[in-house]
Amino acid sequence: MTILVLGLVLFLGVHSVRIFAGSFRDAQVAVSPGRWKGLYSLASAIGLGLIIWGWMQYRLMAPQLYDPPAWGRHASMALMLPAFILLAGSNGPVGRIKATVRHPMLIGIILWSVAHLMANGDQASALLFGAFLAYGLVDLVSALGRREPPPVATKPMADVIMVVAGTALYALFVLFLHRVFFGVSPLG
Repeated sequence: MTILVLGLVLFLGVHSVRIFAGSFRDAQVAVSPGRWKGLYSLASAIGLGLIIWGWMQYRLMAPQLYDPPAWGRHASMALMLPAFILLAGSNGPVGRIKATVRHPMLIGIILWSVAHLMANGDQASALLFGAFLAYGLVDLVSALGRREPPPVATKPMADVIMVVAGTALYALFVLFLHRVFFGVSPLG
């Protein structure tokens, strides 16, 4: 459990700097944008690696905290499609979906977290997905509070690309990658 918690603290901590220490972040970017991006990327990669390693180890012995509802796996499958679509298009050009949602990565993370909390009741999963849900909600509130102008849809094909790419990734994960990476098939 320690490795998982350490990974969550490192990964979510570095991603929370803009929320809790925005002026510090801005000062670091102003001094050396390359150094900031490099340190940010390195800390994120190490944190993500620790999260994956820690979760894979801890889930084998983690106690069951709650029994997911019988419909939880089906609801999870349904929520994951829009989550993948939003995540796939979060860094691409702005279409109507991205302009409407404004923060597709955060909404995708929230959907991903909720979906997995509905399908898994062990302590390792509750810790992992609960932490990401809390982070996603706090960051979304923070982002909306910054009152930045909404993105303007400029690329009509962006929505098509977003939906096709997200659906393809969803299918790839459901049919193959989820089992390969995490040892569990979402199809049962």
